[in-house]
Parts: sequence; structure tokens; C-alpha cells
Amino acid sequence: MKTELARTRALRRLGLALGLSLAGATAAQAQDGPPARADYGAPAASTDAEAQDAQEAEPAPNQRRSRRPARTRTDVSAYLEVAQVLSADLGSGGETLTYTSLAVGVDGQMQTRRVTAQISYRYERDIDWSSGGVDRDAHSGLAAVNLEIVPGALSFDAGALATRTGGQGRALGVTNRDETVDVYSAYVGPTLSTNAGPLAINAAYRLGAVWVDDHSATGNLNEDFDSSVAHSATASLGMAPGGSGLPFGWTVGGGYAREDNGGRFDQHFEGYYVRGDVVLPIGATLALTAGVGYENMRADQRNFVRDAGGAPVIGLNGPTPDPAAPRLLTYDLDGVMYDGGIIWRPSPRTELQARAGRRYGSTTVTGSLDHRFNSHQGVHVDVFDSVETFGNRLAKDYSGLGSGFDVDRDPLTGGLGGCVFGGQASGQAGGLGGGGACFDRTLTSITGNSFRMRGGSLLFSGGRGRWSYGLGAGYAHRRYHRPQIAGVAAFAASDEVYSVYGSLSRQLSRTSSLDLNAFASWYDSDVAADAITTYGATMSYNRTFFTEHLQLMAALGLYNSDDGTDSATNASALGGLRYTF
Repeated sequence: MKTELARTRALRRLGLALGLSLAGATAAQAQDGPPARADYGAPAASTDAEAQDAQEAEPAPNQRRSRRPARTRTDVSAYLEVAQVLSADLGSGGETLTYTSLAVGVDGQMQTRRVTAQISYRYERDIDWSSGGVDRDAHSGLAAVNLEIVPGALSFDAGALATRTGGQGRALGVTNRDETVDVYSAYVGPTLSTNAGPLAINAAYRLGAVWVDDHSATGNLNEDFDSSVAHSATASLGMAPGGSGLPFGWTVGGGYAREDNGGRFDQHFEGYYVRGDVVLPIGATLALTAGVGYENMRADQRNFVRDAGGAPVIGLNGPTPDPAAPRLLTYDLDGVMYDGGIIWRPSPRTELQARAGRRYGSTTVTGSLDHRFNSHQGVHVDVFDSVETFGNRLAKDYSGLGSGFDVDRDPLTGGLGGCVFGGQASGQAGGLGGGGACFDRTLTSITGNSFRMRGGSLLFSGGRGRWSYGLGAGYAHRRYHRPQIAGVAAFAASDEVYSVYGSLSRQLSRTSSLDLNAFASWYDSDVAADAITTYGATMSYNRTFFTEHLQLMAALGLYNSDDGTDSATNASALGGLRYTF
């Protein structure tokens, strides 16, 4: 008998272990890999395998797509859940809260010759038992749809995301007693991937949107972001080595991106690029690659209300926007970009890619290493450098997941655990999965300004028998494009976040399992008293009864957050039942 937990246990643990690392991997593939994609907003135009092929200027990525099943496969399950939760503040004079959690949700997949769809959605209502307590609602989930309009050539994609954070610097360890920021996102768009003889033709367009709600009286985040609409498009032509009698492969591509933020300062970002790349094999396992191009990026926002002396007027919420004044330019880049590097594949289990050059007005270095030790263990290392906006970055985090993704949820809150693992297409040499994403790095800072993001990540994960395990670590540094004006220092010019993950899972029997998860995150910015440290660990036990329809749930959790002036430690316990239809 195959339980729901038995089907997804290994993927869930691997998803947590990937942590920030898979987000970095997705970023590298979608931004710094294929020449036909822009760091500042290109959509995930193809699968990871196709991205790898495009970078090498190989033709016919559509030929590498997996075939659709001949028969329709549908697996949809809905559930009702009731649980009792005890949450205690372990600080001096802390209070203990008791609440009942009522939840409904749906998890399902559908796959036909031309349509692949998947959804994992949960609505939870927490009823507080304390006097004067406030009941809370929470939506969390992820959905993706792919429609093959012309099989192997033209497709249409759509997706949506609902999650929440604990505010600036706190994407992880968010409990049901914390003040939260709800984040919703969606995207749609077509993808073209076809051939004309030896010529590979690729193009894509994405329309994305993001909405946030911080539940404040004003409805505005500190960064004055409430919603945004983003457009991105890419196109490329290329041939593989030998495709036209030449000893090298080539690709010519371009892209365009725009994002408009609906916050108080009405930030705009726009960028485009064109570039050409070549790949020259110099052996059976090694190839040299180089590219050169031109890019133009620009960001601006509303000006500030100023006094008679020309100084910005600082109100209770910082500078006051002036819609009637000329807009302020916050980022302006216009110039040539170039880079070169190597692609090394000594075996089917190992791949190294590295590039260095000049972009964004300074030196840039990107790369990745994938190695599969055996069928049970693998390691992934990633180095990334890109210019981003919040809306585009969040959409790219989950737009390339494909079908078969697994949502990892916090066992005590039911919310997204920060990581999603995709299970269909795989472009990684290690074969660790078909792509994935983690949202903690993006959700750590919700902003309407564009920014340059640099960092790296490392992960190790595997499993044997009834055990699965994973370790991951990541680092990201953001430098924001904001007006440099005397008297305006309310917002950070840069910040950084370190994250560490660990997971261990044991399938105790055919119907029961035990999971242990732990994480730590260190966030800091150049604004005084803006450093946040978060630690957490959870342990959960699950057992199914009555032909898998009824499930017993038990979980313990310990969470700590410290912003330098206030440290809070919460311990939580949950016991409940879930009935699956």
C-alpha cells in the first residue's frame, strides 16, 4: 500500500535540503547561462535540459522534451484537517497560546498528451482560544499548467503562488503567532522552441504580477511595495558545432524586460540586451565558450516632496513622494558586456561550467558544479551574479519547475516550508531532480527597487533504504538601486543573507514516518539595528489508518528570532487528524 507520505517523503526532504541552493541553481540557469536570456527579467523559456543545450548552441532542444503520455493520468485528492496547537513564548513573562486549526486543501496532478497541470493549495483558519485573541486566515500553495499548442514547438504556461513571510529579513521560521506579510504571484505566457533545418529557434514571453498585504493600517510595506506587473521576452537563433560546416557552435539572442511597481514611489525598471556566443569543443570532455553583447538598463521612481531649501521632507513613514515633480533616476547602465569560460564534462555524472567577464559596469563571475557520487548521493555548487527586480525574481523562482514538483510544508503551520522540488525534467549532471526553487532568498527583502544580486550556494543530499538526508548552505548579497540624496537614508543601500539547512527522514514502516528538519538564517543590512538572526527546528510523526484515508499527525517545533533588540523563542506542539478523500 502506497501512502501519500511514502510517495513524497524523499522528495520533501531533498526539497528542504536544497534550500537556498536550488534557488541559486535556477537563477544561474535562467539568467547567467543561455545567451538568449536576460539577467534582469528573462522568463524560464525552456526546461533545464534545454537551457543547457542553448548555452552550448546546440539545435533542436524541442527534440529532447519528454513525450506526453498516451493516456490521461489524473490524481487529485482533497482533505479536511483539524488540529490543536499549543504555542508558548519561552521568554520572561511570555504567554502561552492555544488555538484550533481548521484546514482544507487539494493536491493533484493531471497529465495528457498536451496538458500537464499540478496544484497544491491549502486554506487554514486558526481559532484563538485566548481572551481577546484574533482569529487568522492563511492561504498557501503553488500551481502550474503547461499546454502544448503545437507539440514539440509551441506551448503555453501559467502558474500561481501564495505564501507568507515574517517581514524584512524573516522568510523562514514564520509561526502562526507572528505578524505576517502575505505574498501572491501569478504568471502566463507562450514559449516557442523549434528548428529550421540545423537552425534552432527559441522565443518566450511572460506576463507576471505580484501582490502583497502586510495587514497594516496603511497597507504599505516599509519599502513601499504593494504590487507590481512585469513583462519579459527573449529570442535566439543558434547552431551546434558542425551544423553549418563550422567547427564551433554559435547563438545570437536578445531580450527585453520591464516591471512597474504600484507602491507609493511608483518605481519603474526597463532593460534590453543583444549578444552573440560561440562554443568551441577542444576535446571529448572540454569546450571553450565566449560571448559579447550590448545591454541597456534603466530604473526610476517618483521624486520627493522638498522644503524651501530643496531638502526632502521626511514624514512618519520616511520621505514623501511628489507625483508632480520630475522622476528620479535610480539606475542607468549602458554598455558592452563580454565573458568567457569553460564547459567540462569528464563523465555523465559530472559537469563544471564557469564564466568570467565584465557586466553591469564591473567584473562578473558565474559558474556551477554538479556531481553525482552514486545513485543515492549528489552535490551541487553554484555561483551567481545578476540584476533583478522583486517581481521578476519571484516569478522566475517557480516558473521553471515543470510537473511533478513537491511542496514542503511546515508541519506546525501548514505554510510553505520555503522550498519546492521539481521532479520532471532534469538538466543537472547530478540527476538530483528536474529543477526546483526556494523562496527565502527572494522573500527576505520585498522592495520596489531593482538590485544587483551576487552569491553562491552548496548542497549535499541523498538517501539509502528508508533514510533520506540533506545539507545545504547559501549566501546572497543585494545592492539596491536607490536615489543617493542627502537626508534620505531611511532604506538600506545593501543587505546580505546567509542560510543553512539540514534534514533527516526515516520511513519507520509502510504507514508511518519520522522527520527532523533544522535551519538557520542570518540577515544584515547597512542600516543600523537591522540585523536579524533566525533559528528553527521541527520534528514530526505521521501515521495513516483505514486504507490511507485517515492520518494521525503529531509535531514539535522550536523557533527563535533575534533582531538585536528583541529576542523571541517559541515552542509549539501539534496534534491532529487529516481525512483525505
